[in-house]
Amino acid sequence: MRLRLYFGLILGLALVPGGTVAAQVVVRVEVRAAGSPLGGARVSAGAQEVAAGPDGSAVLRLAPGDHVVRAAHAGYLPAQRRIEVSTTADLTVRFELEPEVVSAEAIMVRAARGERRVEDEPLRVEVVGAEEIGEKLLMTPGDVAMLLNETVGVRVQPAAGALGGAGIRIQGLSGRYTQLLVDGLPLAGSQSSLLGALQLPPIDLAQVEVIKGPASALYGAHALGGVVNLVSRRPDGTREGLYNQTSRGGTDAVLYWSGPARELSYTVVGGLHEQSMRDLDDDVWADIPAYRRATVRPRAHWQGPKGTLVATAGGVWEKREGGTPLGKRTPNNVTWRERLETRRVDAGLTGPYFLNGATHLGVRAAAVRDRRERRLNTAVTNDARSTALLEAALLGTRGAHQWLAGASFERNTFSAYELPLLGYRYSAPALFVQDEFRLRDDVMVAGSARADFHSEFGTLFNPRLSLLYRPGRWTARLSGGTGSFAPGPLTELTEALGLRTLRPPGELDPERARSLALDVGRLLGPVELNASLFAAEVSDPVQTRAPASNQLEIVNADGPVRTRGAELFARAALGRLHALATMAWLEATEANPDSAGRRRDVPLTPRHSAGLVAAWEAGPGRLAGEAYYVGEQALDDNPFRARSEPYWLLGLLGELRLGRVRLFLNAENLLDVRQTRTDPLLRTSRSREGLWVVDAWAPLEGRTFNGGVRVQLGGGR
Repeated sequence: MRLRLYFGLILGLALVPGGTVAAQVVVRVEVRAAGSPLGGARVSAGAQEVAAGPDGSAVLRLAPGDHVVRAAHAGYLPAQRRIEVSTTADLTVRFELEPEVVSAEAIMVRAARGERRVEDEPLRVEVVGAEEIGEKLLMTPGDVAMLLNETVGVRVQPAAGALGGAGIRIQGLSGRYTQLLVDGLPLAGSQSSLLGALQLPPIDLAQVEVIKGPASALYGAHALGGVVNLVSRRPDGTREGLYNQTSRGGTDAVLYWSGPARELSYTVVGGLHEQSMRDLDDDVWADIPAYRRATVRPRAHWQGPKGTLVATAGGVWEKREGGTPLGKRTPNNVTWRERLETRRVDAGLTGPYFLNGATHLGVRAAAVRDRRERRLNTAVTNDARSTALLEAALLGTRGAHQWLAGASFERNTFSAYELPLLGYRYSAPALFVQDEFRLRDDVMVAGSARADFHSEFGTLFNPRLSLLYRPGRWTARLSGGTGSFAPGPLTELTEALGLRTLRPPGELDPERARSLALDVGRLLGPVELNASLFAAEVSDPVQTRAPASNQLEIVNADGPVRTRGAELFARAALGRLHALATMAWLEATEANPDSAGRRRDVPLTPRHSAGLVAAWEAGPGRLAGEAYYVGEQALDDNPFRARSEPYWLLGLLGELRLGRVRLFLNAENLLDVRQTRTDPLLRTSRSREGLWVVDAWAPLEGRTFNGGVRVQLGGGR
């Protein structure tokens, strides 16, 4: 209640129009680049900020006296000019912006619903840039799992038992709370599956934006834990292909094809991926499941004088298989095979349309259909999930305000054909507002609020407040907000076991969260330092329990999930050397499902972790190394131990450029850390829930080498 009161007070003050000032003078600002108008450029003077229209012009109203006028646009060096305003005549100020080599300080982010330079965004948005994406592409060309692991506080946790899925966990919260977006659209579905991040090749990505903590005020009832937004590359004529082979029987072939940068252009990305089943320790259970996968995603880009529009469609076909290899049996003399076939198609549309120099209309639309056939030995289940989203929002500027107001409608359905009582059909119209108010040059306040009118769980209202303070080279952000999540039958455990043993859920309460975060950063020449403190609490979290053998039920837990922690990172660019160091401490607790009234550490959540990544550019080559430390983790229902062992992961990447050809060789897990070197993966008998294996708390594949070739077929990145 107190947080809502603060939110209403600050947002109300921000929306109050400023008083009129006598003798204001019209200052016309024209922004151009390479002789052409630069529409959408940000023009500011003091606390006043406006957007240039399609003709590159904007109007400021300033009192007589000295002023500093600034102009900025993504991909160009910002410029400023001191002017003297008198009452005798209106003024015209012209800027010719120069192209900029993109650095961390020039990156524009969109995940927070506006479009600002990352350092000007009141809500902290962490960005994985093109250089890091390029490195991780050579390590895992078939998915974005390793790419996301580079962000401190984000952990891609192996899950889904025999089939080798993974959930994206942010700051200790469940992976199902993370909203995975592609260009701001939920093209992997409203609730990210445990295979979503493993089915997206990163070759077409320009950057990855991460919002940590509840983001329901921005994206509704599927973003309780945070948002990961995968931003695609824009057409520039680049055409390239990549072929990769691993020492564990994996093969990847991906192609990126881009049309030239012009008014109407396109990009296409496609991939073929294969992995053979491997039982590395001969314990009659596959440590690495087999899969075959094909993906394709074409995009059409239209850039006109009034705005931009991106239309996309995509398809994924995948067949996975795990369990006991052919001819082998479990200790109970049982052959156990799991198979999953996925067919997903999607379509999306997004883009802003300028109504005038200060206001534009933003549209997001998406439709996703995901069908799966799952076989557990001879038992077969078929299910289908679909998501439909339609959203329109107005975004504009007025004086020191950048405001946003919009409405959306989302529909989600799930059908389990053999188990009709587990199906659901939800609809959720929503209204949302946001205001970013510049109090002065170095202080900005942002307030967001969203109300989802959920057909099953009623009204879900979520506010969020953020404060940005930038004195000199220091940056401080304080942010607090709430989140909500609409629970259903799909949890980490039901994804691993299937749905046949699940009782139809009874009446569930929505899961709700509140959080607070403080970030402080400092620039020291080429070195960027940042420290974060955060805390969150999720009330009425859903737990999947097994009150009887092979019977699952989903209920709201007896107590909340509480997380708190600290994160540190340092990034340096010293000539040809680029380095990133991270450290994190995390404490996450939840109600113990086996002991009423008692609490426990959230399983598979390391309390301590650290990382060091460095890359050296030398002539036609590049050498990169990484080291990650993962501390102890609490384990759930593991007959061999209650807590895991800490471990280190070391990797080394080498790349050689020969004209348009790049050869690469990568070594992962040089110390050959494998969970099965400590304890068996396979249980002596099935668990009460029905699992044959324990949870994966360390790598299962051990030391792995991969290498291949990346060929530039045209253009250049």
